[in-house]
Amino acid sequence: MHQDNKRISILKDILLRLHQGADPKTVQEDFNRHFTGVSAIEISMMEHQLISEDNEITFEDVMKLCNVHANLFKGAIHDNDIADADLPGHPVRVLKDENLAFQASLMRINRLLDNLEASPPAQWEDGLLDGLKKQMKILGQFKRHYNRKEEVIFPIMERYGHNAPPKVMWGVDDEIRDLYTQSLKSIEDLPDTDIKEVKRKFQLFEVEFREMIFKEEAILIQILLEILTEDDWLTIAENSEDYGYAIVKPTEKWQPKRENLEKSEPDKTNPINRIFDVTDTDDQNIKVKFETGYLTLKEIDRIFDHLQLEITFVSKDNFFTYFNNQVDPEPKILPRNTSAIGRHVEKCHPPRVVEKVKRIFENLQNKITDRETMWFSRNGFFALIIYRGVYDKEGEFMGVLETVQNIEPLFELQNQPDQRQVSTDRSDT
Repeated sequence: MHQDNKRISILKDILLRLHQGADPKTVQEDFNRHFTGVSAIEISMMEHQLISEDNEITFEDVMKLCNVHANLFKGAIHDNDIADADLPGHPVRVLKDENLAFQASLMRINRLLDNLEASPPAQWEDGLLDGLKKQMKILGQFKRHYNRKEEVIFPIMERYGHNAPPKVMWGVDDEIRDLYTQSLKSIEDLPDTDIKEVKRKFQLFEVEFREMIFKEEAILIQILLEILTEDDWLTIAENSEDYGYAIVKPTEKWQPKRENLEKSEPDKTNPINRIFDVTDTDDQNIKVKFETGYLTLKEIDRIFDHLQLEITFVSKDNFFTYFNNQVDPEPKILPRNTSAIGRHVEKCHPPRVVEKVKRIFENLQNKITDRETMWFSRNGFFALIIYRGVYDKEGEFMGVLETVQNIEPLFELQNQPDQRQVSTDRSDT
């Protein structure tokens, strides 16, 4: 068995024992014997297998024991160190800053509750109860934090095949929302309700809320740092504004560094050296001569967009310089956006595959191979990815062309009747 699969199998067995009622202390000892560290990715894969396999474990079972799972992994999860994640405005920094604000708010609310409990209602200081209600309303902004996580982050995770953690976490989020609503109502009923009951309801909420903070930072964020590209983080940052922020708002907009490809171009006063904009009506009809004919800039642009392929090009200096914007309505297999232009190719991929990408590009650049092929099958399509080195006529390396295609429909052609027509080759006439 592959080592990674073996680790996942052991983790799954440990959690199954928890589900079947084993003593958590005994299970913790077994866990410590087998693991000195565990990645968040392994937790994601393990939960996915638990839910999808026929082992009598349901989604609801996994959700109920979510805290048990989280406690099991405390102190054992390997952190990912991604420099940009600490920069102001980066979605990870935003999530962590909000979690710090939540914890500060919890402390203030607990102090206020303790002060109220220390004396009878008749002796409560003016403004103390109003202050408690105000703090609870402020803490209630955590719903924006959850909404942003669920509506912006989870869909990207699911695109990478990580379906179980979002499903489980969203279910627990809803339970926390309900606990908050119950706690808030009891506080709003003060002083006509027992302060001890109010504290009890708040503590029920607080325990689950703090556990979610741990799960986000030790599990969710670690998964995201392993699988997401810088483009994904940009998408999250750009869409987050629509859902708002909780208690604290980013003071800066995170913008990763991009290489200005135009600044290194030759003298642009010479029309031959200009970078033409095909959206410019003065430039789009300029014809480009090829060995086999002529095309206008507009025709070149539209031909590339009509290909049944997703294509990208990386320059010899390893900068991402082009992708086609297909006109077909089908969702893209590997979505790109213009903010990625000028990025180093290593930042276009999740950290976990960077070394593999570097090796592919080095092989192509050094002509160890002339093409590299990868594939994966997911959600009803079979994606074929081909990397090819591009060279000039003297054999000098110019860059790497990547093509991505859903070839699932090609498999279906095997079952279709032969539709070949009479040849129109002129040699037949």
